[in-house]
Amino acid sequence: MRDPRQTGYTPVETPGITPTEHFTVTSRTVGCDGGGGAFGHPLVYLRIEETQVTCPYCSRTYVLAEGADADGGH
Repeated sequence: MRDPRQTGYTPVETPGITPTEHFTVTSRTVGCDGGGGAFGHPLVYLRIEETQVTCPYCSRTYVLAEGADADGGH
């Protein structure tokens, strides 16, 4: 399922099933590799459009820190 603005795949969180790892970040662009190693996945770059983005591979959620809004449009 894609989000309405087509910014990427957005998994639906299911309590007790979906991993609930949340990371606070200071940039709107984040790289996720699922933690690397045997349990990782290919490195993907995700863009936080509003306040958070969830990785389509591992369901890690990245939350933009308050006050970290400006990243120069990159």
